[in-house]
Amino acid sequence: MKPHGKQANIELTCTEIGGLWGVFIQESMSTCFLTYFLHHLQDEEIIPLVKEALQISQKRLDTIKNIFLAENFPLPSAFSEGDVNLSAPPLFHDAFALSYIYMTNRLGMINFSYTASNNVRLDVLDFFTECIHTSTEMFGKAVKMMLSKGIYDRPPKMNYPKEIEFVQKESFLSGIIGTKRPLNAIEVSEVFFNVERNYFSVLIMLGFAQVLKDKKLKAHVIRGKTISEKQISFFNNLLMEEDLLGTVTVSMEVTDSTVSPFSDKLILSMINVLNSVDISLISHAMSVSMRTDLAAQYSKIIAEVMAYSKDTFDIVVEKKWLEQPPLVTNRKKLINTNLQQ
Repeated sequence: MKPHGKQANIELTCTEIGGLWGVFIQESMSTCFLTYFLHHLQDEEIIPLVKEALQISQKRLDTIKNIFLAENFPLPSAFSEGDVNLSAPPLFHDAFALSYIYMTNRLGMINFSYTASNNVRLDVLDFFTECIHTSTEMFGKAVKMMLSKGIYDRPPKMNYPKEIEFVQKESFLSGIIGTKRPLNAIEVSEVFFNVERNYFSVLIMLGFAQVLKDKKLKAHVIRGKTISEKQISFFNNLLMEEDLLGTVTVSMEVTDSTVSPFSDKLILSMINVLNSVDISLISHAMSVSMRTDLAAQYSKIIAEVMAYSKDTFDIVVEKKWLEQPPLVTNRKKLINTNLQQ
């Protein structure tokens, strides 16, 4: 992918650097997981989808490499074949590969759309536009296959309103004191997808907990799994109070293997990403929720996830696993260095 016309001499801005750098790290991580899935997969329907997802990740990495090399910008170290042990027994059943593609592309559509809106160099914008397109396409294919296999639970249905209504009482916001109004369509959607996302986290953390040998890391992963289980319990109970049954169909997609197919660095880095996603999406859910009890609960959840995220950050820094995003020039340091000469 080459810069458009006169843009050939336009340097990357901080938003473009940050966006491309972040995607490079994430896609190198996905390449590790997808390569592992593909090595063990037996399901003839899922294999082509995983192959396509892997090709997309590799193409994205190649595009970013070309952009960075053209700018004489150092490539991130990220993740490589050394972070995956293909000789380890399968840690997840075939269905989890499908869940992985579904979830990563669902989150990718959100992330790429946001990142694209911050970029103005046309070749970079074209890249993120293509990322949005391919993630949307892969998400649709994953949903279709999950439906055909009976492992996808649609969001709750609701009766259509008979007419347009406007909020007339301040009690519309109430939820802590007095009678609670029913959840609205936006609130139910956020609750449902929070449950779904946390089921994914529980499964992947269960797998990680089984194979980690380091006691400290194992305890940390189990703590994260417990946090996700608490969220599932709260949100499911909330849906059940609304007579919406409150459950997302999920199968046990983790095998009984205790041999890790992933490096400890890859495992903790994935948890770091999940923490970041959780904080962002819960914050969004809180911003669109109009019932005070729901907003209050979201704020508690964010606080707990942020505390866990801080501890995850401390671990990866201590282990020297966290690659530093590109920094702007430290002008104060340059000035002070000049004074000392």
